[in-house]
Amino acid sequence: MNAPNVSLKGLDLRAEIDRLRKERNAVILAHYYQKPEIQDLADFVGDSLDLSRKAEATNADVIAFCGVRFMAETAKILSPQKIVVLPDMDAGCSLEDSCPPDQFKAFREAHPDHIALTYINCSAAVKALSDIIVTSSSAEIILKQIPKDQKIIFGPDRHLGGYLARKTGRDMLLWPGVCIVHEAFSETELLKLKAEHPEAPVLAHPECPPHILDHADHVGSTSSILDYALRSPAETLIVATEPHIIHQMEKAAPHKRFIGAPGADGNCNCNMCPYMALNTLEKLYISLRDLQPRIEMDEELRLGAKKSLDRMLDMAGRTVGQGDVGRPIFSDD
Repeated sequence: MNAPNVSLKGLDLRAEIDRLRKERNAVILAHYYQKPEIQDLADFVGDSLDLSRKAEATNADVIAFCGVRFMAETAKILSPQKIVVLPDMDAGCSLEDSCPPDQFKAFREAHPDHIALTYINCSAAVKALSDIIVTSSSAEIILKQIPKDQKIIFGPDRHLGGYLARKTGRDMLLWPGVCIVHEAFSETELLKLKAEHPEAPVLAHPECPPHILDHADHVGSTSSILDYALRSPAETLIVATEPHIIHQMEKAAPHKRFIGAPGADGNCNCNMCPYMALNTLEKLYISLRDLQPRIEMDEELRLGAKKSLDRMLDMAGRTVGQGDVGRPIFSDD
């Protein structure tokens, strides 16, 4: 079931959302890629895993996740006792779509001597088929703890996997998925922008293809990019990730100029995530009013997916604040 795309004329949506937030004992989460009006009314704004863990720590009965489907699923995996709603159930992800569970299962069975490190941008079913889930900030930390002779499948993002392979020297078997947003950046247009602003550092998400990362001064998760942008002495910065994160940058550092890296048409309109854009204030209001569309999950599936998430947290730290999962905590075993 999906919340209908309707116009609620005459309704003070912000006031109604606040009223329902209190009545439902709900926490509203917004990913950095959401529209500014959604970010501004959320209880928490951040990366997907960070948001799910923050919601888990609350006493809320309802989680309204303004993001995409795999993010809301992660919230349900960590908070099974809470109702989790997604304003638009069609808010998917090109990485998730690129990795159907049946195909991933067959791929794993064809390579039984490999373990599967899987990027969090995947379905709960693929998480349950994986050995360890990783985020863009925790993947390198986890790779360093895996014996060098252990063969590895990395999916679904081939650009993130390729970046990690180049950085660590690990030879990994890559699933061929990509993020349509980060794939859209143009090297030619980026070089033009760099020529116009030679002192501006380029900040890029590792989901970008190599020809974009080659020109980056900093490569990191959305939280890492935000942190770097605020700490950098530069007055102008070029940002190569979904441009709605710039809203948080401008709020925190209004004296700086943040320029979205351009797409092939010379602007960044093509780099706005069409899935994230499906969530609106109207749909958020309806999802809180009706508690639909709701994330439902079989308990066996949830526990299978949680096992790979827990393994990541065991290997990459249990504090939040640096990227997605925090500073690494290494054990002796």
